[in-house]
Amino acid sequence: MDLPIDHFRLLGVSPSADPASILRRLQTRSDSPPDDGFTHEGLLQRQALLRQAADLLTDPGARADYEAALLSLSSSHPNETVGLDLAASSEVAGLILLWEAGAAYEAFQLARQGLQPPQAPALGSGREADLTLLAALACRDASRDEQQQRRYESAAQLLREGIELQQRMGKLPDQQAGLQQELDDLLPYRVLDLLSRDLSDAEARQQGISLLDGLVRDRGGLDPEGLNADPPAAAMGQADFESFFQQIRRFLTVQEQIDLFRGWFAEGSIEAGCLAVFALAAAGYSRRKPEFLEQARDQLQQLAASDLDPMPLLGCLDLLLGNVSDASLHFSAIRDQELLRWLAEHPGDHLAAQCEYCRVWLERDVLPGYRDVDATGVDLDAWFADRDVQAYVDRIDRQTARQDVAAIETNAGLETWALADASSLQAAELDNVPSMAEEVQSADAASTGSPRRLRLLVASAVVGLVAALAAAVMLRPRATAPVARQPQPELQDATESKSSSSDPANLSPAATLQPEASTGRGQLEPLLSDAPDEAQLRLLVQGWLDNKALALQGQASMLPVVARQRLIDQVDQERAAAVAAGNTTVVKASVTSLEVVSRQPRRIELKAEVAYSDSTTDRSGSVVDRTEPGSLTITYILGRDGDQWRLTAYIPQG
Repeated sequence: MDLPIDHFRLLGVSPSADPASILRRLQTRSDSPPDDGFTHEGLLQRQALLRQAADLLTDPGARADYEAALLSLSSSHPNETVGLDLAASSEVAGLILLWEAGAAYEAFQLARQGLQPPQAPALGSGREADLTLLAALACRDASRDEQQQRRYESAAQLLREGIELQQRMGKLPDQQAGLQQELDDLLPYRVLDLLSRDLSDAEARQQGISLLDGLVRDRGGLDPEGLNADPPAAAMGQADFESFFQQIRRFLTVQEQIDLFRGWFAEGSIEAGCLAVFALAAAGYSRRKPEFLEQARDQLQQLAASDLDPMPLLGCLDLLLGNVSDASLHFSAIRDQELLRWLAEHPGDHLAAQCEYCRVWLERDVLPGYRDVDATGVDLDAWFADRDVQAYVDRIDRQTARQDVAAIETNAGLETWALADASSLQAAELDNVPSMAEEVQSADAASTGSPRRLRLLVASAVVGLVAALAAAVMLRPRATAPVARQPQPELQDATESKSSSSDPANLSPAATLQPEASTGRGQLEPLLSDAPDEAQLRLLVQGWLDNKALALQGQASMLPVVARQRLIDQVDQERAAAVAAGNTTVVKASVTSLEVVSRQPRRIELKAEVAYSDSTTDRSGSVVDRTEPGSLTITYILGRDGDQWRLTAYIPQG
């Protein structure tokens, strides 16, 4: 066997060491053999090799000849390691000393080779035991050496090879478990290694994304409580995970993040749903793809159960899509009083303030954090001047107008349309309606003489233009509310669409759920069953509907029995908004059917059909809005807190 090491390294001394130093080193090495479990025979062979090396290096003549040979070999083969030719009986001892000398990778590969036919030792022999143990120890240390060099995927490959070898040998279960634990702990670093590579390395990126996806799903999502599974015992704590995730995000492209966030949201991660909104917005703005902004709006509509106030985001998205009137309504319905004051006190008109907020939102919150998105220099001028943007906004404009005309003709007399004489407008005449881009260009030309540029960027030089734009766009026949509304999902924020007043206090009518008489509040008890049946699950969901009604009416409720605290906080916010608005909406909601979609030890997903209707009255008792009875499809997510099941999220379908 050719061992890739010389006598100096084998003994652990410098090439300039004198005989006395060599003998002291021999004594030290002899007195401290490795205590990892090698056989007595293997350790005796190790001692013999150390003695041979010391004898040669303390003999002046033999040492001189050896050093000359080393020099000759080094000159003729500069890239090769001068090795030792060992007898078969000394191979195991040589590999132990090679490992001790810090050549863990070489020791692992040679031990692995020695366990393969035709060199494979006899089953049950001391040689087999020593080589198997050495392979595990050397594999571990070689992996750690790779980690020191930040070659984490290479380190993982070594561990996988070591685990595979131990499984084949069927020995040393403790060593095998140790290698597996090191591989598990390495996962975040592997993700970082793979995703930080060049974008052209498609195979590495796909592997990194797959590992990241598995890591997040195994820990139960991005949310601290996790909805899908119990996190492994060795998993990172939430603080460490958040730090890791913020670091890893900057190596992901915007499309990669969209795909990941949407997948995790589908599994119940509300935080992933929020991040998907921002990723879609970043993709839409950076690529000049308004359709991504539409997708962001749709995604945002599904997050009414989260702690996120959707109104500022909806306002920005509507503004970027050219829907100034809806943007204004959303901005006026913001919950944050400080932000409302900032918008009210900003120099210029309301649209100027909204544009500035949108610009800052894009630059600060939306665009940073993606590998392929430029987060600097947000230019709303360039956005609205883009032909693709103009074409898309114009197309949506015309589609919306056609739909509104059809709704008016179908439901004539049910409700008064916001625009005068709109009922007389025929769909065939829409081709003669000026496009939004044309109106904007006209307004822009009147102010600046440049018919091709839409100036929404807030600055002192364009304040007058912004006002002209507002006047032009708000005169567009864009009715945003159909005559006869479909039943609104239970998740919809009360402040989103119930009022057209500019006073924030009048934009949040009460949304109360009228309890069904058949479901008495006194019957509600904590759900503690390990495997609750459909009747128990249905009672919990109905209990949520009924007790939410009581809470919104200002009465005592049992919401903590059926819902987690963040949902209760949401109800409290809706109650506060209702009190400020002075309106009251009575909602009748009852579960008509229930289906268990998936069941896990700590998570249950339900699909429910809910019979729904509502009626809104003002302070005088007059009916100002009504939704006729209909059916909603809602996904409910239940999580287990200790022994008790509670509602953690609910998501409307469609």
